[in-house]
Amino acid sequence: MGEIYSEWRRVRFYNSRGQGLAGLLYHKDGNEGKIIIMCHGFTGSKEGGGRAVELGEELGRRGWATLLFDFAGNGESDGDFADLTLTGQIDDLSRAVDWALERGFRRVVTVGRSFGGSTVICQAARDKRVAGVCTWAAPARLVELFSGFTAAMPDDPAELVPLAGENGIIHLRRGFFHDLSLYDVPGDAALILPRPLLIIQGQKDGVVPPDDARLLYNAAGEPRELIWIEDGDHQFTGRHRQAWEALFNWLEKHFGRP
Repeated sequence: MGEIYSEWRRVRFYNSRGQGLAGLLYHKDGNEGKIIIMCHGFTGSKEGGGRAVELGEELGRRGWATLLFDFAGNGESDGDFADLTLTGQIDDLSRAVDWALERGFRRVVTVGRSFGGSTVICQAARDKRVAGVCTWAAPARLVELFSGFTAAMPDDPAELVPLAGENGIIHLRRGFFHDLSLYDVPGDAALILPRPLLIIQGQKDGVVPPDDARLLYNAAGEPRELIWIEDGDHQFTGRHRQAWEALFNWLEKHFGRP
């Protein structure tokens, strides 16, 4: 995996569709059975360009194990990206929670970036085993957001829909959009209470409107917290340490010091 990953262990588990999901586990002795499961964003991967790895190692120094994994169809996991759905990602994350609990981790907190943030909200609303949720730049109005990336919608649900992304044109099946319409992300945020919810949002996000963070916060029950990153874009360019510190402070507040 390269020197930067020398303390990480490759793991593999399976979703309910039988697809293998590739993961990386950072686990040091004495972490008291607490684990963060991190979910990457749309078209992303578990390593986050190295930044997710760096964050996991910092969390390790603060008493947390970290599991990074690729959603099906992304990175090193099985599957075709064109078949991606929110329902599928929720299932992938649920199987990651299963995997962590089966290995003796007693407290699971999920952290998701962008579309991964929407995923952790919707999954936690359906899984009371998750002890807390943190999102970074999570969209609340999914159909509206993703419809803005495509100019045409084919009649056949099995046809591929072209979406304009940061790295060019990508393709998803039309069923992706129908699946999005089945979920109310703010409504699911309201179901997380009494577990803590932390929403982190850049004020200059050009992909996910900052108003989405307000929608999520206003819908959620206590304990909830909304942290604004001044001048933060969708990637938190040059501001990621501020987002990290917000996460560290929240973890300490609700789950104790290492």
